[in-house]
Amino acid sequence: MPGVPDIGPKATWQFLSEDSDAALVDVRTDAEWNFVGLPDLSAIGKQPLLIPWQIFPSMQVNGHFADQLHKAGLTPLHRIYFICRSGARSLAAGQAAQAAGFPHAFNVADGFEGPVDAEGHRGTVAGWKAEGLPWRQR
Repeated sequence: MPGVPDIGPKATWQFLSEDSDAALVDVRTDAEWNFVGLPDLSAIGKQPLLIPWQIFPSMQVNGHFADQLHKAGLTPLHRIYFICRSGARSLAAGQAAQAAGFPHAFNVADGFEGPVDAEGHRGTVAGWKAEGLPWRQR
């Protein structure tokens, strides 16, 4: 298995914009989607696919993850960019996707909110939000 490459948020946006076979899968929990926000892909005619890697509140790994990728219409031909809060869960999800037969899996480096800043806040140092990419509240 070749591993899951890290791709920066701006490069991810560019790939999603230019490639009709590219999809963004947000693997955060429903609580995060509802209270933190979502990447907004409407300007490029797409929507993020919301498939949790872990189930809130137990945070157990989603045993139906690979099936849900298939049900979302993804195939081994798609280039799939996985995003979470900071890049750890999305890396695990990308590895699971590769093991399930999706060879073109990528991890969005620093995720949606990135690491914490000096005051302990996310979304200001790195990641989708900090890089000024479109997002919205649900």
